[in-house]
Amino acid sequence: MKSDGTGKLTLDNLRSEVVGIDTMVPLLDGSRRRYVFLDNAASTPTFRRVLKCIEDFLPWYSGVHRGTGFKSIVATEVFDRAHEVVGEFVGADVSRNVMIFGKNTTEAINKLSRRLELNEHDIIVTTAMEHHSNDLPWRTNGKVFHVETLADGCLDLKGLKNILHLYRGKVKLVAVNGASNITGVCNPIHDIAAWAHEAGARIFVDAAQLAPHRRIDILPDDDSRHIDFLAFSAHKMYAPFGSGVLIGPKEVFMEGAPDMVGGGTVEVVTLDEVWWTVPPHKEEAGSPNVVGGVALAEAIRILQELGMDSIADHERRLLEYAYRQIRKVPRIILYGPRDDVSQKVGVIAFNVEGMHHALVASILGAEGGIGVRNGCFCAQPYVKKLLQLSPQEEELSGKEILSGNKSHVPGMVRASLGCYNNEEDIDVFIESLERIVRKDYRGSYELNPATGTFVAKGFHIDVADYFPFYWAGEPRMERTFSESA
Repeated sequence: MKSDGTGKLTLDNLRSEVVGIDTMVPLLDGSRRRYVFLDNAASTPTFRRVLKCIEDFLPWYSGVHRGTGFKSIVATEVFDRAHEVVGEFVGADVSRNVMIFGKNTTEAINKLSRRLELNEHDIIVTTAMEHHSNDLPWRTNGKVFHVETLADGCLDLKGLKNILHLYRGKVKLVAVNGASNITGVCNPIHDIAAWAHEAGARIFVDAAQLAPHRRIDILPDDDSRHIDFLAFSAHKMYAPFGSGVLIGPKEVFMEGAPDMVGGGTVEVVTLDEVWWTVPPHKEEAGSPNVVGGVALAEAIRILQELGMDSIADHERRLLEYAYRQIRKVPRIILYGPRDDVSQKVGVIAFNVEGMHHALVASILGAEGGIGVRNGCFCAQPYVKKLLQLSPQEEELSGKEILSGNKSHVPGMVRASLGCYNNEEDIDVFIESLERIVRKDYRGSYELNPATGTFVAKGFHIDVADYFPFYWAGEPRMERTFSESA
């Protein structure tokens, strides 16, 4: 690993630490190009040091908790320490708060929605800019109010305060994202926390998009701006090994039964009664993902070594550069704030005027070797609002999709940055975008109405040529570029 001469990892030498950074991929014209990964909001690559940490840990891997063997003792100590590392990363008082490991943010939010023991009369205030994962779980566990967004995609903070004032004492929870996965807008979570507490409610922050990009401090438990509950995913933080975390007050999870029961959740069981153990064990039923937890802790250590404030500054400068360049390209429609990017993470949502978003994304991949994403990004109400769809257009689109035709699915293209991206990545992206706008692309693309994706005719990939994981004797599977698995 390269360093700054002191052995310290810095943003200047970070790219050598990213697994797959120099991967060459085939293009439609038969050439090969270094893959440019601009889909970090969906999931990030991993760091070499995270892989090395896992390799070093695996000889000591064993089932954790209650094992008396030496490896089990070591693995238990490491796994428990990983919980503490996660809590310290967000400034949690680990004596009063619990860090519960699970698969991802979605699972964490579903767990919280069940563990708060809400009923149909309890009010949960969320927003119209949320990922479905911070919306749908609340709908089945209470009465949900959605705070609207403004024309630029920012949250209507005045509207939020009005709802909290109107339903003061009746709101049980305010659930809001720390940063949008579409516009990158960062919400003032500590201000919102103070408003929620004043109204007698708690706050939950979906930090899946915030944690990899900004320093988070949930503040002391007795601070009026304290974040009560927070969740994020390792796969968006350079440790894609199936782990996520929910952080919240121990007292909440001490009460009641866990949402998932089984091994590891109990102290005493008879044929008639059960006495639950203490969290986090109470909330981590079955054999936990020890390796994923260790990987997350190591990724956090790397991010802290880089410095979260340094990461934020780097990504802000890169985002400013990207917007300066993209404004020079005609026919580009941008969504969300773009003049002042200091309060947003590195997400650029756009469309090319007169072109289907799926076609643009497919060309970027097939002819530019650039990984982006298109569609509604699991936030359909927010995307439709940004696209300014009328109620009639939204209804017609829904009926068409439910009939099996996704030819006209509303959406946009998203390029999203990680801390390792640089100006060269942006330049490659802009160059390809310019060619698309000029109609200077080579391929002939065919729409698949069933999936809503475009496929370049004649561009076929034999996956086994790139990752030969197929067993001997089994037929190889050819997959057309952009075809959904």
